[in-house]
Amino acid sequence: MEHGLSVFQGKDIRRTWHKNEWWFSVVDIVAALTDSSVPRRYWSDLKIKLGEEGAESYEKIVQLKLPSTDGKKYETDCTNTEGAFRIIQSIPSPKAEPFKLWLAKTGYERIREIENPELAQQRMKELYRAKGYSDEWIEKRVRGIAIRHELTDEWKTRGVDERREYAILTDEISTATFGKSVEEYKRFKQLKNENLRDHMDDLELIFTMLGERVTTEVTRVKDAEGILECQDAAREGGEVAGNARRDAERRIGKPIVTPENYLDEPERARRKRLPKR
Repeated sequence: MEHGLSVFQGKDIRRTWHKNEWWFSVVDIVAALTDSSVPRRYWSDLKIKLGEEGAESYEKIVQLKLPSTDGKKYETDCTNTEGAFRIIQSIPSPKAEPFKLWLAKTGYERIREIENPELAQQRMKELYRAKGYSDEWIEKRVRGIAIRHELTDEWKTRGVDERREYAILTDEISTATFGKSVEEYKRFKQLKNENLRDHMDDLELIFTMLGERVTTEVTRVKDAEGILECQDAAREGGEVAGNARRDAERRIGKPIVTPENYLDEPERARRKRLPKR
């Protein structure tokens, strides 16, 4: 299941691709339209009202797992575009019309991206560019995503449980490559719910790609099946990247694994250019 995050007037709207269409978090819609300090309570009261009225919008609500602020996924009330339009009609808000236009555009863009996957990549690049990432970094990040997808597709065909075992295998690669599990790496960079790879610099991304790409090849060559055999392949792939990382560190004379975040670098560079007082 594909998850995503869109932004409407500065408000995050969680969504997931389900039954060939986008389904949106109802609580996030309520928060965007009402600016309520307790959008869950607002939605709880509205849901009761809709249920009593027998509204069709109530029938369009399903529970789907969406990521929360703690990084875990929870069952969340979601609705498709049609249901969202009906819910919007029940919420008095000056943002209703702009939100309807946003919903329509979101659905249309997704249809176009299915027909032409390059559009999805372009949208991703634009989002990263808006956050301050360089084009060179973005190209590596996009390539890394493609390599990651190729690896997870391989795991899926080999009987690995997507919900819990992907994380185990990813930790295996990360530990062998960098000497840290994903969570240890995030703590090292003082991250909480952020995506670790979005805070890696060029070299960190490159060695992440190397570990995952070699893991894919080892998995295929050994025809690994199940979590245990795939775990051995992940360890071997990570070891190749780890050896290359250590060799690079010896040659450049500094560690590749650092507590610094990529987006901090432009600010440090700017400060260096400032005249000394």
